[in-house]
Amino acid sequence: MSGLVVVDSRGDWPLQIPGMHVMTAWDYLTLEPEVLQRNIRVYNLCRSFEYQSTGYYVSLLAGARGHRPLPDVTTIQDLKLAESPSVLNDEIDELIQSSLNRLGGTEYVLNVYFGQSPTKRHERLARALFNLFPAPLLQVSFDYRGEDWRVDSVGPIALGEVPASHIEFMHQAARDYFTRRRMPRQKKDSYRYDLAILINENEKEPPSNAKALKLFEKTAEDLGFQVDFIDKGDYGHVAEFDALFIRETTAVNHHTYRFARRAEREGLIVVDDPKSILRAANKVFLAELMDRHRIPQPKTMLIHRGNVKHIAKELGFPCVLKQPDSQFSRGVIKVENEAELKRVVRDLLERSDIVIGQSFEPTDYDWRVGVLDGVPLYACRYYMAKDHWQVVKRGGNGAKIEGNHDTVAIEDVPLPVRTVAVQAAKAVGNALYGVDLKQFGNLVKVVEVNDNPNVDFGVEDLVLKDALYKRIIEYFVRRLEARVKT
Repeated sequence: MSGLVVVDSRGDWPLQIPGMHVMTAWDYLTLEPEVLQRNIRVYNLCRSFEYQSTGYYVSLLAGARGHRPLPDVTTIQDLKLAESPSVLNDEIDELIQSSLNRLGGTEYVLNVYFGQSPTKRHERLARALFNLFPAPLLQVSFDYRGEDWRVDSVGPIALGEVPASHIEFMHQAARDYFTRRRMPRQKKDSYRYDLAILINENEKEPPSNAKALKLFEKTAEDLGFQVDFIDKGDYGHVAEFDALFIRETTAVNHHTYRFARRAEREGLIVVDDPKSILRAANKVFLAELMDRHRIPQPKTMLIHRGNVKHIAKELGFPCVLKQPDSQFSRGVIKVENEAELKRVVRDLLERSDIVIGQSFEPTDYDWRVGVLDGVPLYACRYYMAKDHWQVVKRGGNGAKIEGNHDTVAIEDVPLPVRTVAVQAAKAVGNALYGVDLKQFGNLVKVVEVNDNPNVDFGVEDLVLKDALYKRIIEYFVRRLEARVKT
């Protein structure tokens, strides 16, 4: 059985799909939990999700039983919140305007069936709505206010409220959804778990290259996972998996964070977890965190409009200024003099109320130590690009020049480097991190902690080779097995 469709009455759902079993809500609520496998997917198509109704309890108990309901109780509650329309408007305003542009009248109602719309021009909007509120049947009402379309209300549709003209389309959308990923490839008995790997095929500098992704896939399958590569359009499918591995560059105001947050809420084991993304993505937080844990870092100053005049005295020249969410050498600027300082600070403070300033402490290379679950995993030396002060030199036309690198066995990494790297990673969390450090003899300073470190074929895996991928996937196995035991 691939999934369970739960309805109020068997007559509500006449569709027969291989691998899908239909059960009444009352039968589901009264059955002994061990009758069904623990991680079965439950598609709740009850007529009402009102608080303490039968439909509400189906999703509630499905979560308690280790099943994976759609919608889950959190989504049901989200749909009831008064602020749901404003959340929708903020998230997908541009898509709303483009999809509803040139419509006559001042009101419009859009029905969404398993992420699809009967009207072709609204397909992208329907998918986005489903991604935000993963429920099988949704209805969204829009009003035209002034010059823009705005969401007036959003909520689930009862099966009995689906227009007769939409029934056939709804059934086909259900077939598409149920068979999209699971049915074409039969799950082997040796696969104990489902792993989703989130990637972006269009990303220019992903955290893992294509060969590394294939090795992650092969290793995971060898360790008992069925693996699916997913992208940002698969948000509505997150609950179908046991674990999520994010191999796309993460950010807080980004779909990667929403994936991580929902995966954690659904009970998946997730790397990177949302707390790690929140903590590591912001240099202001990291600076304060390192200071609180007394972990050495370059002399650091939190810069705001009230202390700009003190920067030169505190940090001297040259100094380095960073926007809080800087990544991969972007948003990190070396300032040579007072005039340049004023210009750069002004620009950075237009984007963030607080930015980071650090003393400039040059080295020939930076250490990157990969730490997993508090244990050092791999180490690399990344050398500065030729005639540049950073590992990556970026040109105005998008071109980049990278310095050389070498990969070092963990046991050959100087003890102070390993020690500080583990301390910094543990301060952030217990998942997978890349800690960047500068070494001055026995003195080691943390530059930053990355929640989404590179694991590339031909770079980070040069020492451990296939064992690197195995140790990372084994982390998911340990966490999943521990969850089952508890």
